[in-house]
Amino acid sequence: MNHFPASRRAKQALLAAMTITVGALASGNAIAGGIIVYEVGTEDVGLAAAGYAARAQDATTVLTNPAGMVRFDGTQVQLGTQLLYSDMKFSNSGASSPALGNIGSGNIIGDNGWFPGGGLFLSYSVSPDLKLGLAATGTFGSSLNYNDNWAGRYYAQQATLIGASLLPSIAFRVTDKLSLGASVNAMYGYLKNETGINNIVGADGKLSMSDGTWGWGGNLGLMYEATPGTRFGLTYSSQVKLDFEPEARFSGTGPLLTALLNARGLNRTKIDLGITVPQQVMGSVFHTVNDRLALLGNVGWQQWSKFGDVEVGIADINNPTSLTTNLNFKDTWHAALGAQYRISEPWRLNLGVAYDSAFQSGNVTPILPTNQGWRFGIGGQNQVDKTFGWGLAAEYIYGGTGDVNKQATLPVLLGGRGNLVGSYDKIGILYMSANFNWKF
Repeated sequence: MNHFPASRRAKQALLAAMTITVGALASGNAIAGGIIVYEVGTEDVGLAAAGYAARAQDATTVLTNPAGMVRFDGTQVQLGTQLLYSDMKFSNSGASSPALGNIGSGNIIGDNGWFPGGGLFLSYSVSPDLKLGLAATGTFGSSLNYNDNWAGRYYAQQATLIGASLLPSIAFRVTDKLSLGASVNAMYGYLKNETGINNIVGADGKLSMSDGTWGWGGNLGLMYEATPGTRFGLTYSSQVKLDFEPEARFSGTGPLLTALLNARGLNRTKIDLGITVPQQVMGSVFHTVNDRLALLGNVGWQQWSKFGDVEVGIADINNPTSLTTNLNFKDTWHAALGAQYRISEPWRLNLGVAYDSAFQSGNVTPILPTNQGWRFGIGGQNQVDKTFGWGLAAEYIYGGTGDVNKQATLPVLLGGRGNLVGSYDKIGILYMSANFNWKF
């Protein structure tokens, strides 16, 4: 077999890294444990993230547990690419306000159901006991796009919330078995929201707002190798506060509403909209059963109760006093089991299953229509030679049914949002990913 020289591979890896990093930082990913993403085009996709904080088999450990970098010599680079697809639609039960109509929502995820993502990961060995790393990836977010005339247009029309992180990292070997790691999380958050405005008579108006901001946090990691084939990982990620201040821009509103908005100082005013990316804890185990089989597992927790204000709109055009709604989310927990099986010397098969508990109590909101989810992953890795490997993986997230029951304070004919009752049936999201690994 003809292989590229290491020097040529290095140039190719760096060129690819510059290309994909731009895309990774501009993209979000869909829901897993709230809207935090465990998998970003890495081998973890095929494992449903089982062993997340203990696997440490490639440079993605910079993200999942920086302490795992002590397991590598030299320099390691991984590029992860990911494509998400979902056919998620809203079904009106018929109990919604008749004035809203019964036009379907269409496929609400991304661009006709498709959404890209990915990341770049780098680990560098300073010495046998000291390692440095860097990750650039989207780790948080969702993107929704409803039909213009769907029944819930006064609650949500378009919504994008993205968090992309730069993670410079360090790891140190304390003893032969214990290592510690830490990362600074520099997160850029982007928010865009469009909501229909009820003019009572004539075409709908629109409320639009968008903003970008930086938030800061940190990650801590611990890894303990009880034996050469068994290791435990523990990671803590701090909360990141994103203080958005978008300008509320109204368009197409009638004269009365325009006058009311101006009188209350809401038109083109800055809105304080604080979102807290929750802190989380993850504990993982990796255990080698024999020279072919390894078992992996996780337990985790995320503090979604601190999330904040997201839902944007006007509940009553005759009394437009507030543009934000506090989403009363609850904390979530996560569990995963997975296995790796060595089919042959170059090929490794990955399998995994995971469960993420619900972060919304009872009904879901149209701006974040997913909730709890089961995740099923499968993938394969091929180690071409000592310096290059690649892998493919897929994961399916099944979220069941998400019921919606929005009861308005005023009916549509009097300027309210109207009642919105229905469901998102058979919620499902498919991840397809490819990763490429270089060792120098």
